[in-house]
Amino acid sequence: MKKRIYSVLVENRSGVLCKVAGLFSRRCFNIDSLAVGETDDPDVSCMTVVSSGDERTIEQIEKQLNKKLDVIKVKTFAESQCITRELMLLKLKYNKNNRRDVMELCDIMKAQIVDMSKHFMMIQICDTPERIQLMIHMLQSISIVEVARTGTLALSKCKENDN
Repeated sequence: MKKRIYSVLVENRSGVLCKVAGLFSRRCFNIDSLAVGETDDPDVSCMTVVSSGDERTIEQIEKQLNKKLDVIKVKTFAESQCITRELMLLKLKYNKNNRRDVMELCDIMKAQIVDMSKHFMMIQICDTPERIQLMIHMLQSISIVEVARTGTLALSKCKENDN
């Protein structure tokens, strides 16, 4: 199984997300992550879709995306060809015995404590999906209350011949 990241420029209008997601569901392709947002042009959105499958599946996904009328451009990346980031907000319940450990972990992982009460703390981290997963794993021994993640965002690595 190979993981691929599809950066899909689409027309920014209602129903486009549904059409693209429908393409995946009709063909039983799994979406590991999906993030959508406007680009610098308000008429164009960028959908970053992470999916995995064998070589044939990966090729089929790209071909099917290119056939969609609302799709402007599709770029496909292997993980090594791009820079990826994900944002996570994580709320946890802490106590005086583990508070210092949480704060040290945040310092090590370059995460920020963005909200806090007497027994709860909200942490923000923006990093690679792997480091986000590591942060969750490291906090599992403490009481995680809630997690919200954006999904992966990706851009191809910088090259001198980029336009």
